[in-house]
Amino acid sequence: MKKMIKISLASFGLLAAFGFAYAFDWPQEKTSSDSFFSYFGQLRGGTLESSVIFRDSSEVKAAEDGHIMALISEHNNDFGWFESTLGNAVLVAHDDGFATVYGNLDDESLTENLAEWDVVSVGDVLGDSGNSGWQEGQSCLEFQVIDVKKGNVINPRNFMPRIGSELPLEIGNVTLDDDSGNTHYLALEKYMKAGKYKIYHPRQDVAVPYRTVTLLNGATVESISFDTMHETGGRLCIAGNSYYPVDVIYPDEKRQLLGTVQLLKGHNKLTITVIDILGSAQTVNYELEVN
Repeated sequence: MKKMIKISLASFGLLAAFGFAYAFDWPQEKTSSDSFFSYFGQLRGGTLESSVIFRDSSEVKAAEDGHIMALISEHNNDFGWFESTLGNAVLVAHDDGFATVYGNLDDESLTENLAEWDVVSVGDVLGDSGNSGWQEGQSCLEFQVIDVKKGNVINPRNFMPRIGSELPLEIGNVTLDDDSGNTHYLALEKYMKAGKYKIYHPRQDVAVPYRTVTLLNGATVESISFDTMHETGGRLCIAGNSYYPVDVIYPDEKRQLLGTVQLLKGHNKLTITVIDILGSAQTVNYELEVN
């Protein structure tokens, strides 16, 4: 019998609001929202983190009914979707074109007779989390959700029940990079030249915005979603007005992209907002004179 997926009405409403009508159960023991080892969209080893990584080792279970799409043993397979080495992994295909990926599994714990095209039910044990993937010594599950039809990787937390508080977001000291690569510090500079700029702020070690919004003189000029990645030219990218690869999202170890803006001659009011997965927002405003 299919296990009931327990998800709050508030969470379901949030999924629907962002176009996710599908839901998954937990693939292992429940984890507080602020207690994962690594989060989707983080900078990780020079790549965009396309998984959530649990902090504790645990028995790993199928998050929904489906069938086994592929088994990955150690590092011998490359499916193109993944920016990190998954080690031993199980890929399960579900309805509506979604697939879940269970990486960093212990080889000896994989359920006997597990094979491609086997049917699995939500809650079926796949194995134990191990240390076969690139987890910096962490024996914990790396969990991914893929929209196979669109070729996108989606933040698994969009589909999972949530427990506890979110990590707090901070904006910090905002900088603008012009087309020549010069960096301007908005805390110190109020006079700018007209032109196009990339907006950055200090990267938080763990917390990642769900979405960022940039307004110029009250009008939205860009919204970037950090919870879906698109494969473009063989690289995973974050979508805003353009598809941004990791070297634009994170130009160095210290900064993260918030958006882009075309400053116009005259008085400009620049508004920047970062939003977490529950809709809580932090906003800053800058008054700029542009010539």
